[in-house]
Amino acid sequence: MNHSQRLVVLMARWPAPGRCKSRLAADLGAVRAAAVQQRLLRHSVTVLEQVSGSLACQTRLALAGAGPRAGRRLASGVSLVLQGGGGLGTRMQRQFAAGFAQRCRQVVLIGSDLPALDSVDLADAFAALEQAPLVLGPANDGGYWLVGLSQPSPSLFAGIPWGSERVLAHTLTRARGLQLPWLLLRQQADLDRLADLDPWR
Repeated sequence: MNHSQRLVVLMARWPAPGRCKSRLAADLGAVRAAAVQQRLLRHSVTVLEQVSGSLACQTRLALAGAGPRAGRRLASGVSLVLQGGGGLGTRMQRQFAAGFAQRCRQVVLIGSDLPALDSVDLADAFAALEQAPLVLGPANDGGYWLVGLSQPSPSLFAGIPWGSERVLAHTLTRARGLQLPWLLLRQQADLDRLADLDPWR
């Protein structure tokens, strides 16, 4: 598969006080929570820069909460798009639609709150997409930290209770109804609350 047929999209919010990590900010304060988000985002961008060559894939930062000029300061080696409006499902589907419109065969979305993210995780995701049209990385809070598709499936993201502990369960139920086989990757911890910082200190 050549470079243009694989795409990794990093979904992220601009790391500014009051614009990110609202649950963490309730415990740490907005300034410290934004500093955590900035560190996480830099780590995720570094992983994307690594896999761009090693996995022969396109990489993209989909940013919310800031404009292109600010985004380019964060990720000079990764292409940048804005997430646009709408709920999380709408914004995610927008990235998948753009990738498939560009004739990508495999599109993978990740979040920016993954301190344990490694390039191997993305290699595993692309390998799984050779076996099934849907791959998900379960998160320990009941959501998922990665979603990948090898075919368009806009209905997969409709009606999901985003931000709840039932996101993964609802998504698998929706996939079953769409007759969309899936594979699961390793479970990871999102960093959303104060207790989630403990393994990362």
